[in-house]
Amino acid sequence: MECLSCFLGFLLLAAPLPLDAAKRYQDVLTDERTSDYMRKYSQLDGWSSDENDWDENLYPVWKRGDPRRKNCWKGGEVQAVLSSDSPVLVGSNITFMVNLVFPRCQKEDANGNIVYEKNCRNGTGPSADPYVYNWTAWTEEDDWGNDTDQSYHMFPDRRPFPHHHRRRRWNFVYMFHTLGQYFQKLGRSSASVSVNTANVTLGPQLMEVTVYRRDRWKYMPIAKAKAVYVVTDQIVVFVNMSQKNNRNSSDETFLRDIPIVFNVIIHDPSHFLNESAIDYKWNFGDNTGLFVSNNRTLNHTYVLNGTFPLNLTVHAVVPGPCPSPSPSPRPPEPTPSLSPAGDSPLELREIPGEDCHINRYGYFKAIITVVEGILEVNIIEMTEVLMPVPQPDNSLMDFVVTCQGTTPTEVCTIISDPTCQIAQDTVCSPVDVGDTCLLTVRRAFNGSGTYCMNLTLADDASLALTSTLVSVLGRRPGSPLRMANGVLVSIGCLALFVTVIALLVYRKHKKYKPIESSTGIEGKGLNVFLEHAKVKFFPRSREKDPLLKNQPGIL
Repeated sequence: MECLSCFLGFLLLAAPLPLDAAKRYQDVLTDERTSDYMRKYSQLDGWSSDENDWDENLYPVWKRGDPRRKNCWKGGEVQAVLSSDSPVLVGSNITFMVNLVFPRCQKEDANGNIVYEKNCRNGTGPSADPYVYNWTAWTEEDDWGNDTDQSYHMFPDRRPFPHHHRRRRWNFVYMFHTLGQYFQKLGRSSASVSVNTANVTLGPQLMEVTVYRRDRWKYMPIAKAKAVYVVTDQIVVFVNMSQKNNRNSSDETFLRDIPIVFNVIIHDPSHFLNESAIDYKWNFGDNTGLFVSNNRTLNHTYVLNGTFPLNLTVHAVVPGPCPSPSPSPRPPEPTPSLSPAGDSPLELREIPGEDCHINRYGYFKAIITVVEGILEVNIIEMTEVLMPVPQPDNSLMDFVVTCQGTTPTEVCTIISDPTCQIAQDTVCSPVDVGDTCLLTVRRAFNGSGTYCMNLTLADDASLALTSTLVSVLGRRPGSPLRMANGVLVSIGCLALFVTVIALLVYRKHKKYKPIESSTGIEGKGLNVFLEHAKVKFFPRSREKDPLLKNQPGIL
């Protein structure tokens, strides 16, 4: 027995050991090391096992820190940015996109060549050669477009490149790697790949990509990237909440007595749920009951202040083919002591060709705070301010404003063109009003014409808006101020004319009156006549009119 053991040991020592074992895809494409048990994955459609051999002569492998990496690209380092539309629902497709970021002042042209950007300085001065890599010239010199020599028209697993009329412009080779499998393709400065997730394990997974560029007779590694993606069995749901007069809906604080618009957004980038029947079950947390709808948009109004838990459940019935029944051994007959009377063995109820469905659910929760706010604002009166000194280029207007709800703390106006598109003047000022929301806002308008004015009243939680068109006539000869001056002059002339008539009447009656009483009568009659004229044409001032005491202050 001891002799046999020695003989076997001698054979093992004498066997030739490989100096450099052939590399496999898993050795090149990933830095992760997993056990054989963890590497048992379901097959992805169109992907290959990473245990295949890698042609290191055509695609050299450089480890980290290898000095050759510094010369793999002219002018600097290329970066790969990998992204996806994760998270996705199991059974749907997930898409990965990789984009190459070239060094400063470099870009890809229409023919797939890498050129220097014009009028761009990268610190080394302009280059005499406009090309970083002129792959079009290489193709013409080395017959890349011909299929006579296929020795370097291959992927690392020695599979030939696909035949395509645009292959000359595809100068990068992308190797995607996940779940112990790889997918390889040609492309330009960006590439994408879609994967069906029906056979992908739920939870976070890792996608890696390795990029090689075309060289004369081989390919050079230029960039690597990796990203985590998530596959879930729950529908990914978001809810966009908006409300009129709400100053900031993102803080989930809303106003009482104003409807809130809830808009459900389902993250379904591959449109996997397009043929599904979806319903939405709402619980707004204010003891109003449960609302079920098949519309993804719903309005709800809170009538009390406070904090309320919002819960949404989304239910989707996903259609699909029924699984084929597979034969299974008949289970043993249960004994009376182990099985109650009436039980029967399980049977497959699926029938091939019939449509089946899968129920999927999604959930959304939020805490909503409801407070009081400004509910409405209205402009009830507009008047032009008459100034003692005419100013042709500046007109003042007073706007009497009322509001409902809480007391505002700020008023802002935006004066724009008649289409309300081009703002001309913005003015904001603090507001100090009492319990009754009534204020006068005075604003200046530059010249005559039609203006659009937006007026907002705001407090900490709300912002109410109203708009109006303002027509400013300007200081023309027919303006109210000039008309008032003309009326005063006319009244003066009329008073002088009445005085002259009164003197003539007096002289006519003087000859028939006694001389001794003429003086008193003359003064009394004239005074009474003038008093009547004064009252008629010069009414008393209304400055002390009690109706003016309730006019709002001017802002």
